[in-house]
Amino acid sequence: MELTLSHGLYGLFTLIIILTMIFRRGVVLPSLLGTFIIAWVYKGNLVEGFTAIFNANLVAAKELFNIFLIITFMMALLHSLRDLGADRRMIQPIQKLMVNGHVSFFILTVATYVISLFFWPTPAVPLICALLVPAAIRSGLPAMTAAVAVALAGQGMALSSDYIVQVAPNVSATSAGIDTGVVADKALVLSLIAGGVAIGLAYLLYRKTIRPKDSELNEIEMNQMQTAKESENKTKSTHLNTWSRLFAVVVPVSLLAVVVYMMFTKLNAGRMSGFEGGDGAAFVGGVAVILLLLSTVAFGRENALDYITNHITEGFVFAFKAMGPVIPIAGFFFLGSSDFSGNILGIDGEAPGLLFDLVKSTQEFLPQNALLAAFSVLIIGIITGLDGSGFSGLPLTGALASSLQNGAIDVGTLAAIGQLGSIWTGGGTIVAWSSLIAIAGFCGVSVMDLVRKNFVPVICGLLLSTVAALIIF
Repeated sequence: MELTLSHGLYGLFTLIIILTMIFRRGVVLPSLLGTFIIAWVYKGNLVEGFTAIFNANLVAAKELFNIFLIITFMMALLHSLRDLGADRRMIQPIQKLMVNGHVSFFILTVATYVISLFFWPTPAVPLICALLVPAAIRSGLPAMTAAVAVALAGQGMALSSDYIVQVAPNVSATSAGIDTGVVADKALVLSLIAGGVAIGLAYLLYRKTIRPKDSELNEIEMNQMQTAKESENKTKSTHLNTWSRLFAVVVPVSLLAVVVYMMFTKLNAGRMSGFEGGDGAAFVGGVAVILLLLSTVAFGRENALDYITNHITEGFVFAFKAMGPVIPIAGFFFLGSSDFSGNILGIDGEAPGLLFDLVKSTQEFLPQNALLAAFSVLIIGIITGLDGSGFSGLPLTGALASSLQNGAIDVGTLAAIGQLGSIWTGGGTIVAWSSLIAIAGFCGVSVMDLVRKNFVPVICGLLLSTVAALIIF
């Protein structure tokens, strides 16, 4: 495989973007500029460079729109419940369990981990953020710390092992030429170590930000989470208090019923029940829309025709205002993946994989020593996760594991390490252009700030889990 100037430019702009993130500055400008220059050089045509900028953002928008849509519907539902006053009533029973912010942090991690292990984080996030995060914030847990807990437990610890669904270990094992169970078992152990370290360290680092339950900042963050603008809708219901009590029960019961149904389907249908990932999110989103219709009609009666339009519009505005900058960043990294670069560059045949080509070019220089081999695969996994997928790099890390195995470390361990690196990064906990934007959106925090909060705990967890792999296996 021959590297070209386009590969070099892609590596350079990737480094610039990472450094810009480290210095806490915006990365949209270098992302757009990098997309333009790389496409121009690759195609040898200035006009193609201009076209590629638009195409990259369009492709990224298509890939991420499902996340924007679920944020929109859930935010619209929360606005409707706020009109009824049901939002406060809904979390009162949960607040009895969340006696303070410290307890809330660990309740969030456990609940997120369990649901995400069965259905992946995509459908789990709106459920957790709708039912538990508001109660956690009112108990004194800052919205940012709540977002960290959900991300590390779901996008990181649960998805990196994928022990129930086993899509990730199956891809890793197939590429490495070994049995899926070998990778799955080792990935589960390593994910628990990495997650335990990351979550524990995050708690230690951010525990001082946890506030008393009666702090005024709790209510301020609740308003920020659901947008602080007061509703101008006027009720037409003569039994507002009754409807408020009813929907305070109906909404959480409906969402819990969704979880129960998905679990029942999982147990009866086996490993893939049809509700993993995007399908599960679609199910949750559809239920949210029906609840939105009912609650808006209960509040506004004939005015519901106008009110529901306002709620959905506000939901879209919130989603795009908070998450819009992620699209051009995602477009740049999609340019490095052969799955998307064809559409961006307008290529009908074999599309280039600039990022993966760069990674593959280092394979012959990777060491055979067990310690160095393990950390090399981890680093390669982290780099491949930069595309925001987490799964697209698994064939590469699995193949590398097969080529780097030796008497000191086996292929299953290396494949599990690479799987953790790729999914913890792109799955995502430290990549803003991944499904992490859904967590940030629901919690009302900056996705770039969330990445920075996650970075140190995640990297420490991955490093220690890799060392543990060398000791245990």
